[in-house]
Amino acid sequence: MKKIPRNFEIVYDLVRQIPRGRVTTYALLADAVKRPGAARWIGNVMSFCPYSNVPCHRVIKSDGRVGGWGFEGSSEKVKLLRREGIKVSERGKIDLGRYLFLDFSLRKV
Repeated sequence: MKKIPRNFEIVYDLVRQIPRGRVTTYALLADAVKRPGAARWIGNVMSFCPYSNVPCHRVIKSDGRVGGWGFEGSSEKVKLLRREGIKVSERGKIDLGRYLFLDFSLRKV
């Protein structure tokens, strides 16, 4: 496996902290790694994730929309989120007031 950049590893560590049944946003992850406004960069980092233990499906858009997910698209992401007990509307939105996770800890990677 190729060496993963340290800043990518930090993002993956944060995503591993999102518990089952909760979500966070690309923008909040960008803020957590001190890169405000870099939500697209977070999306790019997530698209390269080589680890099966990183719950990438728990990262959504700031407006509560699920957004895409790898080659599977949003339908697979919705299926995984619903399996965890998260209600996703028919329009693909999640109630952030109910499911949002914010309690990140920047640990050494």
